[in-house]
Amino acid sequence: MKATLVLTLMCVVFSLSAQNTTNIQWRNDRTGIYNETNLLTSWPEAGPELLWYADGLGEGHSSVAIDSDKIYVQGMIEGMGYLFVFDMNGNLLNRVQYGGEWVDSHRGTRATPTIVDGRIFVHTGLGELICFDQNTLNILWRRNAITEFGGRNVTHGVTESPLVVGNKVILSAGGTEHNILALNVADGSVIWSSPGMGDPPGYCSPIFIANQDVPQIVTTMGQHILGLELTTGNVLWSHPFPSIRGINPNSPLYDGVSMILVSNGYERGSVMLRLTNGGRSVEKVWENDDLKSKHGGIVRIGNYVYMGGDARAMRFWHAVNWYTGQIAWRDNTLSPGTVIADGNGMLYFYSDRGDMALVRANPERFDLVSRFRVDLGTGQHWAHPVIFNGVLYVRRGNTLMAYRIR
Repeated sequence: MKATLVLTLMCVVFSLSAQNTTNIQWRNDRTGIYNETNLLTSWPEAGPELLWYADGLGEGHSSVAIDSDKIYVQGMIEGMGYLFVFDMNGNLLNRVQYGGEWVDSHRGTRATPTIVDGRIFVHTGLGELICFDQNTLNILWRRNAITEFGGRNVTHGVTESPLVVGNKVILSAGGTEHNILALNVADGSVIWSSPGMGDPPGYCSPIFIANQDVPQIVTTMGQHILGLELTTGNVLWSHPFPSIRGINPNSPLYDGVSMILVSNGYERGSVMLRLTNGGRSVEKVWENDDLKSKHGGIVRIGNYVYMGGDARAMRFWHAVNWYTGQIAWRDNTLSPGTVIADGNGMLYFYSDRGDMALVRANPERFDLVSRFRVDLGTGQHWAHPVIFNGVLYVRRGNTLMAYRIR
């Protein structure tokens, strides 16, 4: 009995030690919820205190990734991509060039770095996935989705923030044979390759669902929403989500139980799927063609989700019932844009016209508390804000800003 107990405990300890101890990624955990409390519930008229700002990032729409006492962000200068490293006071510690970046429509970097157990994963707008050693910033390996795996780039450049699960980093190449791949985090070797549905990439960053009978990767390509078995890459299910332009830019949002929301801010609206049969299949719960989120993400608080609309045709913010798809309110006080939330149930709306707003998550009305203008920086207001240790980080093109919100 004692020997069995000891063996069981050893297995548990080994299992825990094999898990990622650090996994810093896009939109915190891809939900856009930053579980910090004791933050300001209103701001001064001019906005919260600007602690510092740093220029020199070049062109780009990437958000920051923060690990302990260092801030990482991608930017493009004269067509070349760089990984920038700052300390928590905004001092530049390092700048490493990693190669070409996206110089066509809406120039600059797209993805947010992912940091896992001493490795930094960077994805370029040209479809190249690069792994850095976090301590030395040496490049450990790089793989090109287009030249190596027959992948396809898209009109506005690849926009996938790397997803790392265990020993796998996911790459949506978009080829007909190698559509989605799992690469080994240690050396970039192929663990599995899936033909998927043969779609080109959809500008989407995938998510991982662990609590079904079959753990799976869920992503949206150009024409389909897909669920792939984590261990093999086999397609468990697919749901048509066609778009004339093939632009499906928002990460799927999972409720932790069975339901997955996907929204498109272009030709289509939103669809809610429910995983069935232990995650091996899905069924459609509801669909709403009037509910469109361009690329600003979605957050869920309680039974409602909050999102912006299409910046051209649907210039509204929305509150929507998670279970029915019914729009609770629609408001155009602010231009649409990106949204994140804190642990107090406060929303941070960053409009594409440069307004940063603090809004209560209230399904009854658009409950605006405070707002201020983001005037520093260059280009579009598209990068998603980040909250870390009571500081709100806002990137706009060439400039990174840090505001005290605690």
